[in-house]
Amino acid sequence: MSAVAVKGWCPGALRPMQSGDGLVLRIRPRGGRLDAAQAAGIAELAGQYGNGLIDLTSRANLQIRGVGDASYPPLIDGLAGLDLLDRDSDTEAQRNLLVTPFWTTDDDTPSLAAELERALAGASLDLPTKFGFAIDDGKERVLSGASADIRIERDRNGGLLVRADGAQFGLSVTRNEAVQVALALAEWFVASGGAQGEKRRMAAHLTGGVRLPDSLRGDAEPVAGSPEPAPGLYPTGAMIGIAFGQMPHQTLGHLATRAQALRLTSWRMLLAEGMHEMPHDVDLVTDPDDPALRVIACSGAPRCREAHADTRALASALARYVPPDARLHVSGCAKGCAHSGSADVTFVASREGFDLIRRGTTRDVPAMRGLTHSYLIANPSVLMGGH
Repeated sequence: MSAVAVKGWCPGALRPMQSGDGLVLRIRPRGGRLDAAQAAGIAELAGQYGNGLIDLTSRANLQIRGVGDASYPPLIDGLAGLDLLDRDSDTEAQRNLLVTPFWTTDDDTPSLAAELERALAGASLDLPTKFGFAIDDGKERVLSGASADIRIERDRNGGLLVRADGAQFGLSVTRNEAVQVALALAEWFVASGGAQGEKRRMAAHLTGGVRLPDSLRGDAEPVAGSPEPAPGLYPTGAMIGIAFGQMPHQTLGHLATRAQALRLTSWRMLLAEGMHEMPHDVDLVTDPDDPALRVIACSGAPRCREAHADTRALASALARYVPPDARLHVSGCAKGCAHSGSADVTFVASREGFDLIRRGTTRDVPAMRGLTHSYLIANPSVLMGGH
């Protein structure tokens, strides 16, 4: 595979990233939730100061794309008016938090998220910018497949635990202890050298042979995980998919008029609070059997300067051939920004064409190299192992 420029950080609102279609600004909603006014405001700002496209990322953030240098200052002013900015870029980067969307107003999730965000804002942890936390404290774990390094979860008896990603068990904690133990685990990660080196993630740190201290290592077994949710109606609202995680700003604006609030997820879906009927907009994924749900694709060329191909075109053409129990990942380069984990079939674009990897990640050795777009369209049996 060809070398790529791995920046090692994710964009923010206060620290945007230059891409092929202009600046990309990432918005990290507090508690993983936007009220209707905030969602409507983001939609309006994206249309006025960006190219009108909004991404929903695997870290449950929104990205405004196509922002010019002259448009950036008024866009930032608009986001500040919506109370969507942190005090500085370091605080913004450290507030990397996933929240289960299936909480209710009488459980611990909102208060845990708010407390953890305040604690992170007041801490000087010097964590890697891809290092993140997950609050997954429902009766079932729904974020077990999502990227996070420290997890607040439930044990099999309903109590809270704090678990290092990659560890089988967690430390039992009370509600009042959970956030402080999570921060202590982050401090240990940095102090023990986890923030150094190439990978800089908790699971990789533990796999490398580093042992958790007794004070942070417990024997509480987390509650069982559940499959990835599908579009449909839930007690708190409607779960709506966004094909390939990108939508026009009008779609977000329309949803803002129909929902009480929007909860963001790591599955490129939105939970629209208070919506008790599925919408019928053509650019939304509302059918749980829609093939688009089985495909992950990054922005690709020409939107990303690192991408070697139009990933969305190939993903759209091949989606209907992906078996219901399989997952296809199409990446514009070897970084795998849209999906860092394994997939049944992964195509990685290079200067020579697409490399095919089976049951692996963008970093694994390809089974086939240099496949052209036209060849893959004409031979979809490659997805099933045919030639």
